[in-house]
Amino acid sequence: MRLTTKIIIGLIAGAITGLLLNILSPDLFKILNQYLFVPAGKIFINLITMLVVPIVLFSIILGTAGLGDPKKLGRIGLKTIVYFLFTTTIAILIGLALAFLFEPGNKGEFDTANTEFTAEKAPPVSETLLNIIPSNPFAALTEGNMLQVIAFAVLIGFALTALGDKTKGILNLVDQGNELMMYLVNLVMKLAPYGTFALIVTAVGSQGIDAVKAMGLYMFVVIFALILHGLIVYGGSIMLLARKNPLWFFKGFAPAMGVAFSTSSSNATLPVSMEAAQKNLKVPESISSFVQPLGATINMDGTAIMQGVATIFIAQVYDVNLTFPEIATVVLTAVLASIGTAGVPGVGLIMLAMVLSSVQLPVEGIGLILGIDRLLDMARTAVNITGDAACAVIVSEQEKKTQRRAETVVKR
Repeated sequence: MRLTTKIIIGLIAGAITGLLLNILSPDLFKILNQYLFVPAGKIFINLITMLVVPIVLFSIILGTAGLGDPKKLGRIGLKTIVYFLFTTTIAILIGLALAFLFEPGNKGEFDTANTEFTAEKAPPVSETLLNIIPSNPFAALTEGNMLQVIAFAVLIGFALTALGDKTKGILNLVDQGNELMMYLVNLVMKLAPYGTFALIVTAVGSQGIDAVKAMGLYMFVVIFALILHGLIVYGGSIMLLARKNPLWFFKGFAPAMGVAFSTSSSNATLPVSMEAAQKNLKVPESISSFVQPLGATINMDGTAIMQGVATIFIAQVYDVNLTFPEIATVVLTAVLASIGTAGVPGVGLIMLAMVLSSVQLPVEGIGLILGIDRLLDMARTAVNITGDAACAVIVSEQEKKTQRRAETVVKR
């Protein structure tokens, strides 16, 4: 049985088990969750997270050294940033449009008197951009600051290219280190179906059927928007910009989507998503190792969709009519926040707090969606990493075309 099939079985079995335990025996669920499901899920996440920083460091050094030409890296970087900003803007617009269409905040009674939420303050965009260059690269590696790790690795890759044979031994060592990390990823992925099962049981069993019923329409709108964005925006861009079959893309990337769904963490899923892109989607390591770590840090289309739906939902619950300039402010703030909150824990809700504050909506309204946010976080994380992979495939195919045109000119 293929790994993808095993992960899907783990997802379905975990959801059913969690739901049944929650309905039939909540007390038994608490015991099993504390002593079995939570430890098993934690071990799986820790095993993956353990490999993230060394994989990013090794692969980006190799990728940068392999590209060699700074112009090529700059071209890839520009295409990546433009794609991320464009799809994030489309994502928030889809979320806003569907929220206005279905009006989830007007279709039920919600207790706004007892909602509480305190948001951690996110750094401004300027601070995030200025901090890309690490003052201490070893601290960046220890803390898992992905933007700083990427910047440090790119500089090392350039240096290895410039020094050539003088540092050939170091380049070989990095190459061997990368092979070692990918071997460990393959070992850890054998546990993915079981880790996925445990994580899904905890997520579904902890929410409670009452919370899901109360927020059913809100959940439907968010999930519907995520599916539309994935199929139309990602599938369409793969077909039009990469000239590839969207079904081929989604099938090849399915294992990473399953792991992302269970872990709710783009960074934790990074080793798996990079392996899926390189092996199944045939993205060159030099491109995958640059685009996907960057996307895991700043590209959050699924989160942008949640922000759009949640903003309109909270406005409807509190009976606030947003004007067109305020809606435009929501779009702009959400797009900028996707970069400005890079690396901050609980990033989705922090970004939402920034968006709500920008149009004077009560941040406490986030308390209304906290009960079911864990389930939706799983879905939007799967969308987030799928956008990173789609960008990697598109950039890869366009770079191939650029190379073919250059070779044609040389022959003439």
